[in-house]
Amino acid sequence: MERTLRAGRLATFAYFALNGFLMGMWIVHIPAIEDRAGISHAVLGWLLLLLGAGAFVGMQLVGHLTDRLGARVVVPVSAALCSAAVVLPGLATNVWTLGAAVLVLGLGNGCLDVSMNAHAVQVERGYRRPVMSAFHATFSIGGVLAALVGARTLSWDLSPAVTLGAVALLGLAAAALSAPALLRPEPAARTEAAEGAAAGTGAEVLAAGTNARRRAPRRIWALAALALMLMLCEGVANDWSVLHLRDVLDAPAATAAFAYGAFSTAMTVGRLLADRVAARFGPVAILRYGAALAAAGLTVAALSPWTPAALFGWTVFGAGLSGCIPQLFSAAGHADEGAAGVNVSRVAGLGYLGMLAGPAVIGPLTHLVPLNLTFFLPVAFCVIAACTAGILRDPRPEPTTPEAAARV
Repeated sequence: MERTLRAGRLATFAYFALNGFLMGMWIVHIPAIEDRAGISHAVLGWLLLLLGAGAFVGMQLVGHLTDRLGARVVVPVSAALCSAAVVLPGLATNVWTLGAAVLVLGLGNGCLDVSMNAHAVQVERGYRRPVMSAFHATFSIGGVLAALVGARTLSWDLSPAVTLGAVALLGLAAAALSAPALLRPEPAARTEAAEGAAAGTGAEVLAAGTNARRRAPRRIWALAALALMLMLCEGVANDWSVLHLRDVLDAPAATAAFAYGAFSTAMTVGRLLADRVAARFGPVAILRYGAALAAAGLTVAALSPWTPAALFGWTVFGAGLSGCIPQLFSAAGHADEGAAGVNVSRVAGLGYLGMLAGPAVIGPLTHLVPLNLTFFLPVAFCVIAACTAGILRDPRPEPTTPEAAARV
């Protein structure tokens, strides 16, 4: 059993790294794909909304499938879809074909995102200790690897179609090779999923369950709202950190690039360490103090007139945020063993919308106040997350006697 669990964990690492690598390879080829399709930056911005829409739809669809069929079936299929779809933008020659391509790529990415997180919850349940953050760190490492590989292939003047085609074949092979190690659905989860299918909607099943499960949807939507706010904060760093140093502090372009680099590095390192911290102090502490640290870091970055201090602020911001989102995904997956996929899809779906909303929210605010002052909106979101971190506590009371345990 221990060997099976360890193999399942390694397979989960592989899928997270694959997802990060696939999306990273798409990102580094965006300029070349834009030129091939003959579109402007403005049109590309609209097309990227299709990527987000596809991801959101995929997240909602695959949550139910994961609960019904099990992550062991859904994760490899989702990984294969995402891998095959990554070549499509490289083949696009106009705005219409590129729009269709990014829509399918977003669909595959959304399916893989939710299904692999649902499997990560199953692995974490087997280990009976926090392991979720390390999986998310592996996603980031996959993105770094994509940046290195993409830089090399672009220096060789290889076309996006050739490079992304090779990446698609590599992804399909990785998806197939990792599939046998995935964990089988737990008996309790299979039984609850089957009962859910027979009874009707998820709401009906939850209403027929225990008091804790009747409360679960409200708690899940609270977790989803926090995910939206915190992933919006992450999106702000992705989209505006470099511009902040360049336009507000007049830093050279090369120096400004370090803002995002410092943030992303701190995120990766923080996620590699967060599981140990969560095991010792609990997920509530990770969210409460992590979000508070993130708020302090972004405040320093926003108010500092010096580039080094601003870089320090972006680093602290990334370190603080690093462990927060994995705790929300983990709590959603553990809230109801028979509906882990659906609950993760709710949290991930709203979180993804928050990530996309970052540029849409901050951009208009810059017409009213300077860019650095708009950062106090994500600061406020971090403060809200810190103040409501108690939502991560399991509302179900632990049994204290054998009779109580039997009733639970």
